[in-house]
Amino acid sequence: MQYLDRLEEAEVRYNDLTAKMADHEVISDSDQYRKVTKAQSELADLVGKFREWKRASQELGDARQMLAETDPDLKQMAEMEVTRLEPEIAQIETDLQLMLLPMDPNDEKNVVLEIRKGAGGDEASLFAGEVFRMYSRYAEEMRWKVEITSLSESSVGGLSEVIALISGHKVYSRLKWESGVHRVQRVPQTETQGRVHTSTITVVVMPEADEVDVQLDPKDIRVDTFCSSGPGGQSVNTTYSAIRLTHIPTNTVVSCQDEKSQIKNKAKAMQVLRSRLYQMEMEKQVAVLGAERKGMIGTGDRSEKIRTYNFPQNRITDHRIGLTLHQLDLTMEGRLEPVIEAVTAYFQSEKLREQGRNGH
Repeated sequence: MQYLDRLEEAEVRYNDLTAKMADHEVISDSDQYRKVTKAQSELADLVGKFREWKRASQELGDARQMLAETDPDLKQMAEMEVTRLEPEIAQIETDLQLMLLPMDPNDEKNVVLEIRKGAGGDEASLFAGEVFRMYSRYAEEMRWKVEITSLSESSVGGLSEVIALISGHKVYSRLKWESGVHRVQRVPQTETQGRVHTSTITVVVMPEADEVDVQLDPKDIRVDTFCSSGPGGQSVNTTYSAIRLTHIPTNTVVSCQDEKSQIKNKAKAMQVLRSRLYQMEMEKQVAVLGAERKGMIGTGDRSEKIRTYNFPQNRITDHRIGLTLHQLDLTMEGRLEPVIEAVTAYFQSEKLREQGRNGH
């Protein structure tokens, strides 16, 4: 099998780290213990899959030897084992290749999620609210934390815009392919003749940037304070707790009024600002890679229509991978994993194909 040396090295490293976790010197040093356990957990899935391959390969070898048996019953059992094990091993080898692909450095990060209504007026704002609820429900299932940074309600109770921080285990790795135009097809409540209307919203998922990722010069940031307001301009409080940050070199503006504390609002706004600037830098790098590579890895371009939600037919379609599922009702309740699994698998296989073309 390809990469056998790398897998064996990973297993040796995993065993070494596991032994260190029982070492009294390591246990007594909290920083060192944290580093060792983190490194060991990062290798756990790969080593577990490699051991699965070794067990299945051993069983296949034994079954092939049994094919030489003269007893017809034993020979038939061996043939059944070979038939079962060969595709199983092929799948394990594909899984191992995917696990050995270079990791996206952002996969471990939290995200900034931005949802905005597009074409379709009130219906678009209602759908924006439902999609935010869908991601919030999915986050609950994944045991992630959702914190709203800013929220702008429409007059019909939908959302014109919402920005939220989602934190937890490998959030970006699961949500990074969600950026783009999401289209809804359904009969609006206000439609008297039962006609299906089409509306759109935009979803942007950005990795949360650390201070190390984006260095901000305080001289480049203008800070404005204002009173928080609710729907229709209604005053929520009379203190100047809401914050607006403007990054002067790029004219990037971020507001936060979710917290009653000005300090907390400023901290959240800074998180979003860093992430937007980090995303801009990532997009520049993707553009340099060229059109073919850009198309393959996906850009999260908000102009790309990625998905259609058809309510009359209970159908969700992801246009990038040709996936259609008739379980829109479950998806809108946060059962997003089947879609996310399929999209992730598609883009991972694209990376494998690209690796093959490059002869790696």
